[in-house]
Amino acid sequence: MTRFETVRLIVALASWKGWKLWQMDVKSAFLNGPLEEKVYVQQPLGFETTGQEDKVLKLKKALYGLKQASRAWNKRIDSFLTISGFKKCIVDHGVYVKFLKNDEALLLCLYVDDLVITGSNMREIKNLKTQLGSKFEMTDLGKVSYFLGIEFMKTSRGIIMHQRKYITETLKRFHMQNCNLVAVLVEANLKIDNSESEQNVDATLYRQIVGCLRFICHRRPEISYGVGVISRFMTRPKHYHLAAAKRIMRYLKGTENCGILFPNQKEKGDLQLVGYTDSD
Repeated sequence: MTRFETVRLIVALASWKGWKLWQMDVKSAFLNGPLEEKVYVQQPLGFETTGQEDKVLKLKKALYGLKQASRAWNKRIDSFLTISGFKKCIVDHGVYVKFLKNDEALLLCLYVDDLVITGSNMREIKNLKTQLGSKFEMTDLGKVSYFLGIEFMKTSRGIIMHQRKYITETLKRFHMQNCNLVAVLVEANLKIDNSESEQNVDATLYRQIVGCLRFICHRRPEISYGVGVISRFMTRPKHYHLAAAKRIMRYLKGTENCGILFPNQKEKGDLQLVGYTDSD
């Protein structure tokens, strides 16, 4: 699976270069992978062969539920892309790149059975989509607008990536859709510890809230510090731990329309790589 950081990087690159992003979905992906091991299953109910009910069936391809299914599918799609001229990224194995003439290139992000395709040559992209459609049963979802809980909106300044839908659903799930708004997600000089004097809260509910907030961090990096603080108390959460988590959701309620803008050339100018490192 492609990492979320890689998805952001490719969207930023496509926005700056003016490339279009296309999305495709593989139907029943785990049923496409041939098995290398010998696996046998009992005859399904209603499909037994009369007089041979004691016999079993040998699987040629994977089924959902087999531990080999995901690996078999990955080998199948990897083999197809390799034959098609793509090279796997050595840092993120879910990214494939195909270099063309005149410094043109195609990029493909693979997230289990979801594919995002972009590049500088539209004719090559159409050929790739045709080849994928002939090899696998796929759905062409057109231009990317919603991918892995992320929404993309094309503007004159570039591509905006946000999670308004997911944030709204999260607020409804925890009955926070009508909450009061706050402008600061973490109180100043806030000190949270494991004080035994505080009342315990439902640990399962608390972990569900923190899990949703951690998923939102991928697209809303400004809440990372606050989510990191409340993530330290997953074992025995207290009442004020829950209050701090709800405060972050109240902040998100007031900023649910915000997102990350990946600018285009007109907006940004020259593309430069900037790196940061610890002093160690």
